[in-house]
Amino acid sequence: MNDIKSYKNSIFEDIKQFTDEGMEFWYARQLQEILEYTEWRNFLKVIDKAKSACINSENDISDHFVDVNNMVQLGSGAKREVEDIMLSRYACYLIVQNSDPRKEVIALGQTYFAIKTRQRELDEQNYEQLSEDQKRLAIRNEMIAHNKSLAEAAQMAGIANPKDYAIFQNKGYQGLYGGLGVKEIHQRKGLKRSHKILDHMGSTELAANLFRATQTDEKLRREQIVGKANANKTHFEVGRKVRQTIAELGGTMPEELPTPDKSVKQIEKEQQKKLNEKRK
Repeated sequence: MNDIKSYKNSIFEDIKQFTDEGMEFWYARQLQEILEYTEWRNFLKVIDKAKSACINSENDISDHFVDVNNMVQLGSGAKREVEDIMLSRYACYLIVQNSDPRKEVIALGQTYFAIKTRQRELDEQNYEQLSEDQKRLAIRNEMIAHNKSLAEAAQMAGIANPKDYAIFQNKGYQGLYGGLGVKEIHQRKGLKRSHKILDHMGSTELAANLFRATQTDEKLRREQIVGKANANKTHFEVGRKVRQTIAELGGTMPEELPTPDKSVKQIEKEQQKKLNEKRK
């Protein structure tokens, strides 16, 4: 395995395959090697957990995990046929989510496949055809739903009251924004204290925060994290990991992104006004 510090997202792209019909997939045995599982039988246990997660999310296993026979090269140079599995991008996502979180490559894989899976979902919804205002509205509404789930997960971890939750949220922002918390972000954006930060973000910045929220939610639940300090640390670390991924992809740091002229609330009012005028 190469030095993980030299990791690039291409580590997962390089082992991606395509069917004759142009559908992307990954071979489980190649993913096993990348994720540093030396024994196939141990990796199969992770795959079984991923299949269970697939069922629980009401997806058909056969759409994401396809058993095949594959030829592998032995140390002697000879080849032999072994059992393998063709994995969809979503299957890879479920596998890394159920892998050993102590391995740094697993954390990197979780970030990579979560981002790419989310991008694919948005593409399927014709996301790129939406205007910037429509994108902001769509992601902001998703944030509202996911923040409710995140608040529930935080409460289960020990975040008991509004003050604790404010600290918890601040830690997430600090991780994502390179140490800047809610107060500092307000100042950079020129917002009043009563303004909600999320209402004054462009679609790219909102997407980064949506990813921060969803991944923190999943990590708190998956690893059954308990204690305010541990929950706060988790939110900070997830935010920092998202920031790291943005840097690796050559993106703009969230604090450097421009603040839109209109808030999401203003956009909602404008759209509602147009809708009312059409009804007249």
